[in-house]
Amino acid sequence: MNGLFITGTDTDIGKTALSALLLAELRRRKINAAPMKPAQTGCEGGVPDLDYSLSMAQMAVSDEDYTNMSPYRFEPACSPHLAAEMAGTEIEISEMVIAARKLASDYEFVIAEGAGGVVVPLNRRETMLDLMQALKFPILLAARPGLGTINHTLLSLRALRSDGLDLAGIVFVASKDQEFTFIEEDNGTTIEQFGKVPVLGTIPYCPQLADPTPNYNDLPIPVVAETEKIVNQLAI
Repeated sequence: MNGLFITGTDTDIGKTALSALLLAELRRRKINAAPMKPAQTGCEGGVPDLDYSLSMAQMAVSDEDYTNMSPYRFEPACSPHLAAEMAGTEIEISEMVIAARKLASDYEFVIAEGAGGVVVPLNRRETMLDLMQALKFPILLAARPGLGTINHTLLSLRALRSDGLDLAGIVFVASKDQEFTFIEEDNGTTIEQFGKVPVLGTIPYCPQLADPTPNYNDLPIPVVAETEKIVNQLAI
């Protein structure tokens, strides 16, 4: 399978926006890419993160593909393992891998987005790291650009490396409208130095990214240009 796994240093870190942007840019380049959200909580009538990505890329998919794109969905907005227990079931990584393989049979590239951070539990035995190992996709880590990101990012990198995962790079996602200073600039340099992994870019703050139904064609040029730069470096 060809793909990329998007994880983050925390929850609400920008994984969904990054996943959606990369999906839309790949499809703009005529690469038949598909989104995947293996486990989604906080579902009420849909799969928020998956729906966001489909909207960004203006994709319409079959019911079967939609199911494979998000095989585990739960209403409570909590950790996947707890949401599954509350629903009287258990998440099985093998079922997620089967769903990914089905997608890979119809699509050239799969962009899988994790839930929460790197070691979020999926059940009482396995975490998101185990899913990443099973899918065998290179890992792209989403992180905040501001104060505190060095510690969170380096800890996440250490966890990923300890499991022998292939790191594609780091992308900062700015979720606040604030001026970048010497602090943010040094954060990138320091993380590259200590983490020994490239920072591929920074998605600038963009109010349109907060829209639950965004459209890549309507986004500001700086956001699209940065996405293009990131995809170029990934060499997909």
